Amino acid sequence: MKIALISDSIYPYNKGGKETRSYELASKLSKNNDVHFYTMKFWDGKEAIKKNGFYLHGICKETPLYKKNRRNIWQGIKFGISSFKLLGEDFDVLDADHMVYFHLIPSKIACMIKRKPFVVTWHEVWGKDYWIQYMGRKGILGYFMEKLSSKLPDKIIAVSEKTKNDLIKNLKVHSEKIVVIPNAIDIKRIEKIKPSKEESDIIFAGRLLSHKNVDVLIKAVSKLKNKRLIIIGDGPERESLEGLTKELGLEKNVIFKGFIEKHEDVLGLIKSSKVFVLPSSREGFGISVIEANACGKPVVTVNEKDNASKYLIKNPKNGFVCELDEDDLANVIRKSLGKKNWETKKYVEKYNWDKIIKKFEGVYWG
Repeated sequence: MKIALISDSIYPYNKGGKETRSYELASKLSKNNDVHFYTMKFWDGKEAIKKNGFYLHGICKETPLYKKNRRNIWQGIKFGISSFKLLGEDFDVLDADHMVYFHLIPSKIACMIKRKPFVVTWHEVWGKDYWIQYMGRKGILGYFMEKLSSKLPDKIIAVSEKTKNDLIKNLKVHSEKIVVIPNAIDIKRIEKIKPSKEESDIIFAGRLLSHKNVDVLIKAVSKLKNKRLIIIGDGPERESLEGLTKELGLEKNVIFKGFIEKHEDVLGLIKSSKVFVLPSSREGFGISVIEANACGKPVVTVNEKDNASKYLIKNPKNGFVCELDEDDLANVIRKSLGKKNWETKKYVEKYNWDKIIKKFEGVYWG
């Protein structure tokens, strides 16, 4: 089967759970299929290169994803226009990442002309309230685009039950159109990774965006005596977070690693830490939670309405869920550091790629 995947970002050029998932999905599918991934051209040389079994196509020049702490709308428009190139491509099925919406109309047109199934993977639903919070009155246009986009696919793959429920409730998508396929990890590969020589008490990995609430984590660390926090990732909030660290006198306790090129090195640092903390208000799934658990580490996350990762935690077996408050977060981290006999790996086996990949093929074959 010739499978086309399209998204404006992918690992290793962009670091994040969604990007890593896209890379691993393309790699796993390529074992039994001809897989072509369409994205921005992050590399030099030919427009199409082969990577880990699948073909990577650059359909437009790289443009920054973020501008002034927000998604760059012109990047989305540019990528959307470039997606009309799919009209000249050959495929049996097209699976598109739902963000940033503009590419979904050209993708739908290409599938209609070719009479091929159009699948969209939905990571999280923003809805009207969050769009307005994010963009002000202009957010109504974002919400309209999100709602229109949800009507285009023949099938929607939701990464969690929460995302499915939000699609039904906020965007009025019919339930029979949605298939839930959770994000997955390669457990055998993770087990082979050795812990880093650099140790820490607490670790965070992800984009440094406002809704990740890394500032609350840093404030929590200020209440813990002589604990070492490693922050992996980069983003628009980094400068303010470094300023907060300096203001609190935590330069020796809080280490900013920035983006780390190899994901194996990220997992090695997680293995050499004691607890993984994800204080995010918005997560469509939370792949870093199951990665940390697969590394044998407990996870602390927060009880926020739009944080789907909290549903991955089984208190107190593989971590804790606390309130988004620096005092409560500090207390639960302290509790986690003192607890032994975690059962983390028990809860991740069902998210193994070997089991999950068959579900994708089921949707594509229809």
